[in-house]
Amino acid sequence: MITVNLPDGTPLSLADGATGRDAAEAIGPGLARAAVAVLVDGDIQDLALPLPDGAGLAVVTAKSPEYLYPMRHTAAHVMAEAVQNLFPGAKFAFGPPIEDGFYYDFDLPRPMSEEDFPAIEAEMKRIAKQKSHMQRSVMSVADAAAFFRERGQDYKVDQVEELARQGETEVSLYTQNDFIDLCRGPHVPDTGKIGSVKLMSVAGAYWRGSEKNPMLTRVYATSFPSRTELDAYLERLEQARARDHRKVGREMELFHFDEAGPGFPFFLPKGMVLVNGIQQAVRDELAHMGYDEIRTPTMLSQELWQRSGHWDHYRENMYFTEVDEQGFAIKPMNCPGAILVYKAKRHSYRDLPLRLAEFGHVHRHELSGVLHGLFRVRAFTQDDAHVFCRLDQVKDEVRAILGLIERFYARFGFHDVQVKLSTRPAKASGSNEMWDQAEEALRDALEGREYTLKEGDGAFYGPKIDFQVTDTMGRAWQLGTCQLDFSMPELFDLTYTSPDDTEVRPVMIHRAITGSIERFLGILIEDCGGDFPFWLAPEQVRVIPVSDRHHDYARETVDLLKQVGLRATADTRTESMGRRIREGELAKVPFLLIAGDREVESQAVSVRGRHGADEGSRPRGELVDDLATRARS
Repeated sequence: MITVNLPDGTPLSLADGATGRDAAEAIGPGLARAAVAVLVDGDIQDLALPLPDGAGLAVVTAKSPEYLYPMRHTAAHVMAEAVQNLFPGAKFAFGPPIEDGFYYDFDLPRPMSEEDFPAIEAEMKRIAKQKSHMQRSVMSVADAAAFFRERGQDYKVDQVEELARQGETEVSLYTQNDFIDLCRGPHVPDTGKIGSVKLMSVAGAYWRGSEKNPMLTRVYATSFPSRTELDAYLERLEQARARDHRKVGREMELFHFDEAGPGFPFFLPKGMVLVNGIQQAVRDELAHMGYDEIRTPTMLSQELWQRSGHWDHYRENMYFTEVDEQGFAIKPMNCPGAILVYKAKRHSYRDLPLRLAEFGHVHRHELSGVLHGLFRVRAFTQDDAHVFCRLDQVKDEVRAILGLIERFYARFGFHDVQVKLSTRPAKASGSNEMWDQAEEALRDALEGREYTLKEGDGAFYGPKIDFQVTDTMGRAWQLGTCQLDFSMPELFDLTYTSPDDTEVRPVMIHRAITGSIERFLGILIEDCGGDFPFWLAPEQVRVIPVSDRHHDYARETVDLLKQVGLRATADTRTESMGRRIREGELAKVPFLLIAGDREVESQAVSVRGRHGADEGSRPRGELVDDLATRARS
C-alpha cells in the first residue's frame, strides 16, 4: 500500500503502483470523470503515471488554475497535426506550453508566414471537432528511436537518444488521429477540449538553442477555455503593443540600438535622464543605510573567474581576451571585484557589516535570437551591493534589504511585490552544511512574510530571495534579488578578526534592487507607457508662447524653472498653438504652460496638466515653487 496526502491534509491509501487516475476514482466517480491530470508535490503529471508513496496530491480539473497547462499542451499537438496535414514532409522538434500560450518548432519543406495562419487555424478547428482521444503509449528508447527514424523525424530521434543518455529506458508517446508525438504529457482527454485558439506569430529558432544547429520555424500561439477570455487577452496584448518599451523608447528618443553593437543599447540624452534618475533613487535609499559606493574594473584575470567558480558555471556567457599573454575576461558579474575590495585590508568584527554598493557595467554573451530591447541585452548596469557580515547579523541585514526593496518599488508605483525563496540547485558550490545554514538564515529573515518556495532554483553559490512585481497590465516581472553566500568567502579565504583574536569567515550577501537598470527602465516604460512620474520625467515642463511677442516671457519662465532644478523647455516654433499643445501631450510632458498677453501682464501662466487637464491661470512664482516641491517628493 501507498499513502498520498490530499490538499486538506487527508491521507488517502492506495494499492502499490496506483496512478493518478486510480486516486481520482478512489475519491469519487464525479472527480474521476472531470480529472485531466494530477499535481504531485506541486508538479503536474499524467493520470496514467504511478504515484510515489507519501506525496502531496491534488487532482486537476477544468476548474483548476493548472488546467491551462494540459489544455495548451494538447493544443500544441493539434497545431502540429494541422501543420503535418498542410505541410507534407514537415519535421517536428519541441512543442511545449509556455506562459500565456504554447509554441511548436518545425523543420518545414517551404517557408511559413502569418499568411498561412488562417488555414492552420481552420484545420485545427476541424481536428478539434473530431474530439479525437489523446492516447498514451510507452516504448523502449530503442524502439522509439527506430520508430521515429523510419518516419524521418530526425529531431525526435535526437530527443530519444538524449533521454537514453540520461538513463531513461522507456519513453511515452501520445497519439491523436494519425499524429504521434514523443511527449511526457499531460493532456486533456480529447482534441475537442483545446479551447479557443489563436496563432500569434512566427519566428526562427535554433534547434536546442545553439547557433551551430539548424534554424527551425517556431510558431507561437495561445488558447483559452472560452472565446471571451481569449478576446480579453488579445485586447491586453494590443494595449501592451502600444506600451512596448522599444516603440516608446524610439518615439520619445530615449534609446536605440545599432547594427554596430547588437544587444548593446545606446542611451540618448532623455534616456540618460531616466537612467540617472533611477540610479539617484537607489543612492538616496543607500545614503541613510550605511552603504559605501565602489567601482571595480570591467576586465579581470581569467584566473580570478576560475577561482570564483564563474569559469565552471558561466563561461559560455562570458567574453574573453588576452593582454600581455595573460587571459582576461570582461566581468559578467560584480561579485569578485567586491571581494577583492574586501581583501585589500584586514577587518575586525567591529568593521562589520561592511556594505559595498556598485553600479557595475557588466557584459554577458546572449544568443542573438533571444535579444529583446532592454529586457535582454549583452551589456547592462547592475545596481549591485555586497554585504560582508557576521552570521549573527544576517537576519537583520536581509530584513533591512527587504524593506529597502519594498520602499524603492513603491516609489515607482509597484506595490504588488511577490517574494520567492530559491534553494540549492543541482550544480552547486560549497558543502551541504553551508547550504543548510544559508537556507535556514533566509527562512529566519523571511519569518512573518508571505513567500513562495522554489526548490532547486538558487544560484550556484547560495540560496536567494527574488522579488517579483506586477505592473498595471497585470504582468509579473522578476526584478531584485538577495542572495546569501557562504561559498565565495571560503573560495577567496575571506576573514575577519573575532573578539577573541581568531580568524573567522564572514557571510557574503549579494543584493540588487532593480536587477539591472536597463531592464528596470524597460519594465517601467511599459508599466506607465512613457507617462513617467513627474520627478523622473525627462522633460518636466514645456512653456508654449502664444505668439512671437511672448517668446521672451516664455524663455524667462524656463530660466526660473531651471533655477530650481526643473527640466524645462520653450516651444517657440511657428507651428499653431493647437499643434504645439497636441505635440506636448503626445510627448507626455507632465505640464504645459501657456503664455499670452494676459499671462505676461499678470506675471502668470496658464497651466495644462498631463492628459489635457486644465488647471487654470496661476502666478508664475507660486507655480515654480509648487513644481519644485513636487519634483522633490
